[in-house]
Amino acid sequence: MLERLGSESFDVLVIGGGITGAGVALDAASRGLRTALVERDDFASGTSSKSSKLIHGGLRYLQQGEVRLVYEALHERQRLRRNAPHLVSVLPFMIPVLTKDGVVSRKIARALGSAMWMYDLTGGWRIGKFHRRLKADAALAHLPTMPRERLASAYLYYDATADDARLCLTVARTAATYGAVVANRCAVTAITKDAMGRADGVVVDAGGTPITVRAKVVVNAGGVWADDIRALDEGSHPGSIRPAKGVHVTVPWDKVRNDIAVVIPVPKDKRSLFVVPWGDKADGTYEHTYIGTTDTDYDGPLDDPQCTQDDIDYVLRALNASVTTGVTAADITGVWAGLRPLVKTVPSGGKRPRTADLSRRHSVRRSDGGVITVAGGKLTTYREMAADTVDAAAEAIGRKVRCRTKRLPLLGAQGYVAPDVGSPAAHLAGRYGTLAAQVRALIDDDATLGERLVPGLPYLRAEAVYAVRSEMARTLDDVLTRRTRARLLDREAALAAAPAVVALLAPELDWDAAEQAAQLADFEARCRQERQAAATSGTELITADVTSR
Repeated sequence: MLERLGSESFDVLVIGGGITGAGVALDAASRGLRTALVERDDFASGTSSKSSKLIHGGLRYLQQGEVRLVYEALHERQRLRRNAPHLVSVLPFMIPVLTKDGVVSRKIARALGSAMWMYDLTGGWRIGKFHRRLKADAALAHLPTMPRERLASAYLYYDATADDARLCLTVARTAATYGAVVANRCAVTAITKDAMGRADGVVVDAGGTPITVRAKVVVNAGGVWADDIRALDEGSHPGSIRPAKGVHVTVPWDKVRNDIAVVIPVPKDKRSLFVVPWGDKADGTYEHTYIGTTDTDYDGPLDDPQCTQDDIDYVLRALNASVTTGVTAADITGVWAGLRPLVKTVPSGGKRPRTADLSRRHSVRRSDGGVITVAGGKLTTYREMAADTVDAAAEAIGRKVRCRTKRLPLLGAQGYVAPDVGSPAAHLAGRYGTLAAQVRALIDDDATLGERLVPGLPYLRAEAVYAVRSEMARTLDDVLTRRTRARLLDREAALAAAPAVVALLAPELDWDAAEQAAQLADFEARCRQERQAAATSGTELITADVTSR
């Protein structure tokens, strides 16, 4: 890939290896355009590995009047289910109606019913099921830790879920099968221009080696870093992105015991959090539950958003207002914080809107220097964002080429048949689709690769080897945080297994003793930072037991 970057000339060069940039690369390459994508860090290392991992329309956006956005997102949800059935799965969602000193009144419950019908009619029906009302006992069966005395009923509806980092990586790999160059660890240091001042390529730093990449059109898909890339082109930082921080925490499933996703209200706030079961066991049950997301303004370093004490307090207060188990910071096994690249809007009436109220619609603009910037949007609508961006790029170079991604299967989807839930084949099939055979082949050659990578988690040692050989994983963190999600599920278990994982990866990546120590030290530092944030959380326990209030 690096050799091709320096030796070939491209029609479209994409900066940014998140889901939007990967989507642009796939769209352009599948149209027959010569395409390259460069990523400064690792694929999905920014926002695209730190989302709520949901493929959904966004029920709350209906309340904000974003009907068209919800319609488009639900349409894209259906396309993703068809194009990536191995990565995207249907997930039931429940909205409990908690009355009797709860935060949801019967009047609000009726309004929820109307919103449910609106969601179905907007496109929720495409999943093949309509919402329905559950009686209290039926709702309690899905989340038995709720306070029965306050539970009146619930609404059940359907959306979908996906491992966001896995989806992003698969989109990038699919682009490569259409001839695109995709390369991580290639930071853009300059945008080159012709005599007329038009962008005609970039200079990237590939691990200390500068490479000049030539292209007719440069696309900026930098997410929250989009303004930094625009500054290379425009000479000044435009400040067009308003980052919003979203935090999730992971706890043992036994502390919540939900068998479907649950939407819980945040007391004294006009927001809700998702409570999502995660990590299939062999018997089809779950190992963990994650809760999120927050939605707050952020003005810290873009490269390292932290889960703060206030974030953890906020999430745990909301959770403990809806369950009776008294979850504390000591129960948290993992956290992640990501930044949404929201497009900044001009305040109306002098009042600055909350980030939660900002539109998730995307924008595509072309600078005087010809750089096309795509910003905003959400995970579910990445394909539509990419199509709009490549339309603009094709117009800029005078090519009329039709978008092909509406019905384009992602890598691993062709011929995929889902195995039975809980079967031995389910884990690999749900991560690699038909490419699971390649991972199993590694185990056939070396039976030790069939052992667990991290004790207590479902990932296999073969997956780490495959990540290096076939998925461009270059660091320990790439493997334990994004190629697998071990660090997000159980940070301490991942940390304990890290020395063994380093020893497994070392011969694959030619790491000497010094590099092995450096990889381990870097991962330990990342885990230590997260641990300290959780350990210093000063949460005052608020439970759902009315008698304790």
